Amino acid sequence: MLQIEQIKLKPDEPEKLLLKKVAAILRITPTEIQNLQVFRRAVDAREGVSLVYTLRLQVKNETQVLRRCRSKQVSLVKETPYRLPNPMSAPEVRPVVVGAGPGGLFAALVLARCGLQPILLERGKCVEQRQVDVERFWSTGELELDSNVQFGEGGAGAFSDGKLNTGTRDMRHRFILETLVHHGAPESILWDAKPHVGTDYLHKTLISLRRELAAQGCDIRFSHRLTGLEMEGGSVKALRVEGPEGPYLLPARQVILALGNSARDTFEMLYAAGVPMEAKPLAVGVRIEHHQSDVDLVQYKEMAGHPRLGAASYKLSCHLQDGRGVFSFCVCPGGQVVAAASEQERSVTNGMSHYARDGENINGGLLVSVTPQDFPGNGPLAGIDFQRDLEERTYAAGGGGYIAPAQRVEDFLAHRPSEKAGRITPTYRPGVKWCNLWDVLPEFICEALEQALPLLEKKLPGFSTPDAVLTAVESRSSCPLRILRDETGQSAVRGLFPCGEGAGYAGGILSAAADGVRTAEQLMDQIRGKE
Repeated sequence: MLQIEQIKLKPDEPEKLLLKKVAAILRITPTEIQNLQVFRRAVDAREGVSLVYTLRLQVKNETQVLRRCRSKQVSLVKETPYRLPNPMSAPEVRPVVVGAGPGGLFAALVLARCGLQPILLERGKCVEQRQVDVERFWSTGELELDSNVQFGEGGAGAFSDGKLNTGTRDMRHRFILETLVHHGAPESILWDAKPHVGTDYLHKTLISLRRELAAQGCDIRFSHRLTGLEMEGGSVKALRVEGPEGPYLLPARQVILALGNSARDTFEMLYAAGVPMEAKPLAVGVRIEHHQSDVDLVQYKEMAGHPRLGAASYKLSCHLQDGRGVFSFCVCPGGQVVAAASEQERSVTNGMSHYARDGENINGGLLVSVTPQDFPGNGPLAGIDFQRDLEERTYAAGGGGYIAPAQRVEDFLAHRPSEKAGRITPTYRPGVKWCNLWDVLPEFICEALEQALPLLEKKLPGFSTPDAVLTAVESRSSCPLRILRDETGQSAVRGLFPCGEGAGYAGGILSAAADGVRTAEQLMDQIRGKE
């Protein structure tokens, strides 16, 4: 198979021109080209606006054609698709997966497809019921502690932009993307350089994925929360679980911990049980909102609004003189800022968008790097205390009901409270309270944001526009701790397999899902080793 890179089209040019361009580069006729496929498509807006394609195709005598065309754009590629581990019989004590976010779902899927009939525990509800609970929370401020933006089927990613980009390369990624498409995700995620599913498609995909898991013998238990471990000889023996009918003991020899980054009570339980973990850096800050049309205009200029370009996004970062980094995170074009709390009287923001990305505003996390040295205490759980303090201060500043404190950028830079919105209306629900964020967030966070805004303005004109809205607090961008594991994927407590973003080994839907697949492979290796 041949791969051709850097084939460019203007947004108004039809894709049928690709065949002609490829034939010219290869010095063959279009009729000699077989199975021309778009492998990747990106938007390049640096000099004009172009759609940049990577294509894969087949021709006869590929080596000869490659030698004759002598183009650096062309190369031979060999596809190495991911293959599931060899199937095996389910052990007498079935493996358990804790958490139905991306890591847990794909770990359970691999185990189920390989015949191990796992048990999947999820403290939250299925996505249909979860949607109802989340919508009620956004409308009324009535928080369901185990069914919210953080907890439930699909994890925190189920209420997000559904971005699937990652900075790592792994053959498991294609397997994950193809699985999502099979279950209803847009086919564009297979070739888009910045793939996203959107909250609306994610929910449909989760339902279909659940049906396959059940058909493959997975025992899915919603509203079942891990509350304790039973150990023997340094290995896990059973799990203490709280279910709808009360507490029970679940025998377990192999347990994948795909907890997500907000399962604070579970982290505290594991630490008390002697599971080794360590504090790690994280990032906190605010959500910043702009008009989507303004960002489109800056990025795409006269091509702004073209249907083949979609809503523009951005990725920004800068380093300050004191060594801190400030960067954009989880940008949601055409989206909304959402309440993402999971604990009483602690406010959290996040971003979400649908697949169409057709909302009036674009929002993104604007985060400041934080190290364990910034935490108020020591030990693995100190980062949780740091997050909770921020969230409590934010809740109090909003006046209760999970109203979020907000401020216009112009007022933030002038250190004065905002009184009302300018031309950009905040999208956060249940609502915002205008204030001075310097009275809410730690001084070092505000100072970093103050220094960063003019620097980021130089990279994206209009980023620090006076009426842009800052909404606090974005505190759950990553887990503040790491549950340690060895080269076999296990904790020092044998049989425990920490996995995904909540264990400190991933950052986003795709990387968490890939870690879930990898962890399932390691669990199967452990079972085979015992046999």
